[in-house]
Amino acid sequence: MTKRHVSLPDSAEAGVRGFISEVDERLSSEEDTCEVVRDVLIDLFGDREAWEAWTDGEEVTPAERVRLQGYDPCNATLESEYYAEKDESKFQRSKHLQWLWRQFDATPMADNVEFALRFRQMLGKHLFAECGDNCRFFKGISFTYGHNIEVGDNVVIHDDVHLDDRGALTIGDRVSISDGVHIYSHDHDIVDQTEVRNFHTIVEDDARVTYDAMVRAGCRIGENSVVGGRAVVQGDVPAHHVVVGMPARSVRVKPGWEDVAEELPDGKLQNRQDEREIPYELPEDLDRFDEFKRDLDASDGG
Repeated sequence: MTKRHVSLPDSAEAGVRGFISEVDERLSSEEDTCEVVRDVLIDLFGDREAWEAWTDGEEVTPAERVRLQGYDPCNATLESEYYAEKDESKFQRSKHLQWLWRQFDATPMADNVEFALRFRQMLGKHLFAECGDNCRFFKGISFTYGHNIEVGDNVVIHDDVHLDDRGALTIGDRVSISDGVHIYSHDHDIVDQTEVRNFHTIVEDDARVTYDAMVRAGCRIGENSVVGGRAVVQGDVPAHHVVVGMPARSVRVKPGWEDVAEELPDGKLQNRQDEREIPYELPEDLDRFDEFKRDLDASDGG
């Protein structure tokens, strides 16, 4: 056992429990999510007095106004808001909750581990499609929407991890994802980068994805497997295998699992991305936005 239990002093514990319960109850109610998020952020950033003065008609500077308005997620935009194929009805709520998650991480309280882990666990229950029990979500985790993520029990996700759920992402029980990992569920066409394909990416039970690794969209990280540091996974990792490198290849089977693991003589991972594609249709009346405005033609050399 490499960890020990840590607890807050009784008075601090009572405050933490009361605050998290209050936010949980409000998010579970019929109350407008924007208003809940706004109120929580105003208080976490200690701006209640300034907020009330402004709403009472007192004059503020343009910078103060932007700051105070920004606590309300309805006054903010996210990169994923531009993605045309998203489920708009799900996104409206997940956007507000994602704003709370991101802004919470900018508060000093985000470094109070015992408080922050429990706050994010509670928030994950509201934000993700599924969120199991006893999960530990550390600081700086980002995601596309949140509502296309399923997380099992006893999952640990460390600092600065990106969970792309533009497609769908399933994370099994007892999974460990180390600092700096990027797990994707969408890909861009190699010729026309504005063309996006979405996939279902899966990390199975007891798998471990170690620091700075990247998992390509549509891959399956098999049960009880290990993805080595800075590996780039471009195919399915069989259960119980250890993969390393760019691109990742299997270098061994975990000791004790040799009799049940799939044989992979050359270590090469098989890409089954096409089997996990998630089709979508764009609205006919879509107001398209092309940030690149490129017009490349191979026939004339570009």
